[in-house]
Amino acid sequence: MPAPSHNFLSKAVFKALAEAGHDVTVVTCFHEDNVPNGGKWREILLKDHYEKFTKHFGAMNFFEQGSKLSFHFLNLYKMVLQMTEQPLAHPEVQKLIKSGEKFDVVIVSQFMNEAHYMLAAHFDAHLVALSTIGSSSWNNYLVGNPSMPSVDREMILNHPKKMNFLQRLTNTLFTITGYLIRTFYLLPSHADLTKRYISEKIDFYNELHNVSLVLLNSHPSVSDPKPHVPSMIEIGGFHVGAPKPLPEDLKKLLNEAKHGVIFFSMGSNIKSKDLPAEKRNAILNAFSKRKETILWKFEDDSLPGKPKNVIIRKWFPQQDILAHPNVKVFWTHGGLLSTTETVYHGVPILATPIFGDQAMNAQRAKDNGYALVLPFTELTEERLNKMLDEIVSNTMYRENVKVRSKIMHDRQVPPLDEAVYWVEYIIRHHGAKHLRMWYTDMPWYQYYMVDVFLSIFSVIFVGLYTIKKLCSLCCGRSKKMTHKIKKH
Repeated sequence: MPAPSHNFLSKAVFKALAEAGHDVTVVTCFHEDNVPNGGKWREILLKDHYEKFTKHFGAMNFFEQGSKLSFHFLNLYKMVLQMTEQPLAHPEVQKLIKSGEKFDVVIVSQFMNEAHYMLAAHFDAHLVALSTIGSSSWNNYLVGNPSMPSVDREMILNHPKKMNFLQRLTNTLFTITGYLIRTFYLLPSHADLTKRYISEKIDFYNELHNVSLVLLNSHPSVSDPKPHVPSMIEIGGFHVGAPKPLPEDLKKLLNEAKHGVIFFSMGSNIKSKDLPAEKRNAILNAFSKRKETILWKFEDDSLPGKPKNVIIRKWFPQQDILAHPNVKVFWTHGGLLSTTETVYHGVPILATPIFGDQAMNAQRAKDNGYALVLPFTELTEERLNKMLDEIVSNTMYRENVKVRSKIMHDRQVPPLDEAVYWVEYIIRHHGAKHLRMWYTDMPWYQYYMVDVFLSIFSVIFVGLYTIKKLCSLCCGRSKKMTHKIKKH
């Protein structure tokens, strides 16, 4: 996935492996300026791939379409196939595929791009999948991780942790729909891409579950605790590091903000410059009445009507700002990376989710007591200021996020070091087949015991039917006997 956030996560692991002395070849859309010391670092740069991605997303206004389920489904499945095919078809990637090179491990940023997994089989390497969202129905099936729709929520639905009957019903229907789409549409399409761009000799369905390790961008401090098979390792927070010194002008702004700072950013994919005029004006009016200094990530050079206390820039060093003690609130879209970073640094959240997993992340933060959620459709000047006042004045939110931050920091091993350890473990143990679940290729009707339950119900049905027939027969004979006695 050529999104900046996915690149940011993947590069963190790749750079750590290079610094540990490994030779790393990275297929990416983004050039790395700070090449790590240690092993060799080679980039295969796909500039046009990112341009196609931005062109595709540039035509979308997430504020208008983000809440529509049809937007999610129709665009998601179409997009993932395009984003899977384009890098495979790239001349530089084709050159690598045909080079005859061999690797110990192939690490793939996992998001419904199963054709990319086949590169591991082609290069005679062990496959490591890097999930940017933690465990879900999109990756559980690869390694046989338990996943029941009664408790595992589909992120697109934003159901609460404890679902009622109707929510469990819709969640189950969405899970089944996702399974059918994956089985009968996505996987056959990926099998075709494998034959066209990698090798006709690869048995796609046989290699699909040949996954040695899944690295999960999740942690109980920010995610729901879940059961995981041994080949799934949680490394949430691995991309967050010690804060770097702020540029002098920003440092001065944050240090001298007498009433504190509110930081407002909608992430790398959602552009706040695309806000509808009504919502933008509501935000400007709300900010103009506040005493705090506002840092707003805004993608245009100018913002008409901008109050004096608002500073706009196209980019801010988000982690370094969140680490500053004078930041009172982080107003965010609720992306998992932003949520993880703000918990790491202990800053309360005001969340306005737009699409995808953002609503679930926001609701989870609210349930854990360190956030308020302001739905985009309900964004008004009054509600915005009321919620900001509540978070700033009520110490409960900062106290709760500090508790979560302490949980995130309390680890035996830093998460990035753990990621490196497990990748090296896979190499040392030749794919670590002893960690894999043997039942990944079991038919679904056997795994969910459909055949067993059908057999039990069949026996019960036959038994009840037999009893009914015997009773009918006995009753019939009894009636005949009674009739004969009456005759005599």
